[in-house]
Amino acid sequence: MKFPPDFITSVRSLLGSESESLFTALDKDAPVAVRLNPQKAARNPMTFMQPAGRVPWSDWGYYLTERPAFTFDPLFHGGYYYVQEASSMFVEQVTQQLVKQPVCCLDLCGAPGGKSVSLLSALPEGSLLVSNEVNRQRSNVLSETLTKYGDPNVVVTNNLPVDFSAFPGLFDLILVDVPCSGEGMFRKNEVAVKEWSLHNVTMCAARQKDILSDVWPALKPGGLLVYSTCTYNKAENEENALWAARTLGAEFIEVETPEEWGITSSFDDEAVSYRFFPHKTKGEGLFVALLRKSEPTLREADFPLKANFFSKRNGNPTVFVKDTCEYARWLEHPGLFRFIEADNRITALPEAHSGAILSLKERLKFVSTGIELGEKKGKDFIPSHSLAMSRELNREAFCNYELPYEQAISFLRKEGITLTDAPRGFVLLTYQHEPIGFVKNIGNRANNLYPGEWRIRSGYLPEVRPEIFSLQHATQQA
Repeated sequence: MKFPPDFITSVRSLLGSESESLFTALDKDAPVAVRLNPQKAARNPMTFMQPAGRVPWSDWGYYLTERPAFTFDPLFHGGYYYVQEASSMFVEQVTQQLVKQPVCCLDLCGAPGGKSVSLLSALPEGSLLVSNEVNRQRSNVLSETLTKYGDPNVVVTNNLPVDFSAFPGLFDLILVDVPCSGEGMFRKNEVAVKEWSLHNVTMCAARQKDILSDVWPALKPGGLLVYSTCTYNKAENEENALWAARTLGAEFIEVETPEEWGITSSFDDEAVSYRFFPHKTKGEGLFVALLRKSEPTLREADFPLKANFFSKRNGNPTVFVKDTCEYARWLEHPGLFRFIEADNRITALPEAHSGAILSLKERLKFVSTGIELGEKKGKDFIPSHSLAMSRELNREAFCNYELPYEQAISFLRKEGITLTDAPRGFVLLTYQHEPIGFVKNIGNRANNLYPGEWRIRSGYLPEVRPEIFSLQHATQQA
């Protein structure tokens, strides 16, 4: 790989004699890793088919021996696992070590969703995650990732960082994985190499300070902010972390990192931080610093959140569903939810967070939240794909129909399929006993209810079926 001369100079000033080792590592293929979805694995245990070692800083991360055609694995589309770069799974380790009680958490720059699913696998039960993305198209990708993950305690928003300053002291934990110059992604993205320049580094560093300043009021005094980049230079890393600590008022927090993980410590003694270099760790470049917000003399931000606390901005009041019997039977634990209706769509909000969610909804642009159960259309109530993906789905409320591999791929392409010996009506399709979506069976064919924007667009079918996991429930049933 041909690197920009200024980048070579920058790395040599940082790493000295280690520089050539980094350049050599960047010329090699990136390791492939996946994150298992613990919520779905718990209900449908698996045998791992491609063992290449565990990601040491993650309870749910696995390296693969090769990169399969993930697009053609129905379990990938069913949210059973997520393809995630190994270094970024360190967010899970940080959260496990530092967060012991349920929290309100914000992932400010969430798309495409990898660090959000890392958070969800580590946050204590009862936590609420707000995952945000400023770019509208990318926020839809983020929503798709988190819908497939199936945790109901999630809100996906499409807002600027400054918009969250309307909620002072709301969040106990904020992850700010800032847009950066992308040096740590060079071997995965040739465009990042072509677009890199010292000017871009300077521009990114300034924008990162703006982002931190904008979101800082939303962090509770005593709360934790995780600042991360996928780049190597000090301007976007230690220098910005030090600026935040001194200017905004914070102290650096440490976590335990065993020596065998190969994580590099900060290049500034004052800025406690953690660096991942590809020649030392099996992953891409990553920088992480942990900042705890200083406590004020008066706890003016430490208040109970109420549904009517904030002034309204986003239109009509929420309509709660009075008769929930029709919808409650579709969930495993309906008593944990409140049901709301908007535009003929029914959504289940987690009861414990309904006040916070509705308050956020009054001021922010929502992409998705809770579990969208379905839509009223004529005499029918059409179940939503969000319900099929949810860990709260009561599968016994629907006829379950197991698909063979080729037919599962046809369904995920949103093609018409025929179900033999299936009753008429709404049917839950499964692959290896894992839900992948709904159809409405009308006898001679089944109307495909898979979201059109998520469909597999390729007509190609690999000669070798990608088999990363073999689900034990499916094997036992067979």
